[in-house]
Amino acid sequence: MRLLLLGLGGFAGSFGGWVLSRPAFGAPVLQRRNYRGVDVPVGAGVMLVFGALFVIALRSVLIAFDFTPNLMATQSLAVALIAAGGFAMLGLFDDLAAHGDTRGFRGHLGSIVKGQMSTGAIKLVGGGLLSLVVASKLGTDEFGELVVGALIIALSANVGNLFDRAPGRVTKVGLFTGALVLGSASSSEHLALAGMVVLLGSAAGLFVFDLREELMLGDAGSNVVGVAVGIGIVATTGLVAQLVVLAVLVALNLASEKVSFSAVISKTSALRWIDQLGRRSTPV
Repeated sequence: MRLLLLGLGGFAGSFGGWVLSRPAFGAPVLQRRNYRGVDVPVGAGVMLVFGALFVIALRSVLIAFDFTPNLMATQSLAVALIAAGGFAMLGLFDDLAAHGDTRGFRGHLGSIVKGQMSTGAIKLVGGGLLSLVVASKLGTDEFGELVVGALIIALSANVGNLFDRAPGRVTKVGLFTGALVLGSASSSEHLALAGMVVLLGSAAGLFVFDLREELMLGDAGSNVVGVAVGIGIVATTGLVAQLVVLAVLVALNLASEKVSFSAVISKTSALRWIDQLGRRSTPV
């Protein structure tokens, strides 16, 4: 019940935040042309942070009125806010400042070697450092566990970005994988997923607007959706399971350098149906 309320709180925070702030996202600097040639405001993913802030602020008020907080949930929410705030900031910078001339890990690493960091390289380095901080807050004390946890968080963020190529896609992937994480966790670990649930609830709050092409989550949001699942995995699994997840994430990130996920989805009938579910299909 607590997780449901937290998820609904995140939903309400991002939904209400977007409805109230929609005029501000009409600024010319935020407009980007989507895959159908429609101009849509980018960077709306910052509303995921707004949703998390709404929940945590409301919870703080309740605590002031003698509501007894669960310490596991409190820690999870704090970690989620740090992760979401940091990755949203890095993602928004990339959304607004990227020139599109450097793409993929190779391109970004190449820009670092040349001493001319691209916006993606800044996000890559900053995200890696932030992932180390976040992993350390999830109880990973041993060096090896810290590195594995940080890699899962960082690569999850990038996988979220890789799936943000069509309206609603990354949210569908995030909600599905988040449900798998929740379903595989023991009941005693559920409140350790409070942060993940709030962030995915916040993503769900923007889902309909995303499907209607009224906004783009952008890197500011897709990275946060990926990170939400990543911190959920690190918070509730052991090292062996994390190594398996890490191998899958590495494979997905490497595959993205050669294979278009959109092409794979479009060629697979079941995936194509799920991907297009709820999305506008009429041409512009």
